Amino acid sequence: MLHVIAAFVSTGIVGAAGSPTPTPTPTPAVNPDLVTPGVVGFLATAFVAIAVILLVWDMMRRIRRGRVRADIREELDAEEQAERAVEATETDDDEVDAGGDGADDPKTPRA
Repeated sequence: MLHVIAAFVSTGIVGAAGSPTPTPTPTPAVNPDLVTPGVVGFLATAFVAIAVILLVWDMMRRIRRGRVRADIREELDAEEQAERAVEATETDDDEVDAGGDGADDPKTPRA
């Protein structure tokens, strides 16, 4: 442990008073005002954000409209199938003689 302390003192990392040796601060090579996006960058980002919000809003409206149309189409198809089923049942009832003796058929003479 003493060797480590002696190494710090001899290399100059810690001086005789125990305070660290000041290190120079690098000067910036680039002007920070030229690197920041500024007003133009803010406006471009705001424009993109507003455009995305409007596009998502329009997409959701179109999806809802498509779902409503599909639901209405399904209801109309179900009603049409129900009407066809009722018509088919009525037609079958008119054409079929339930007793089998021809009594319901007006064309056959009765005895």
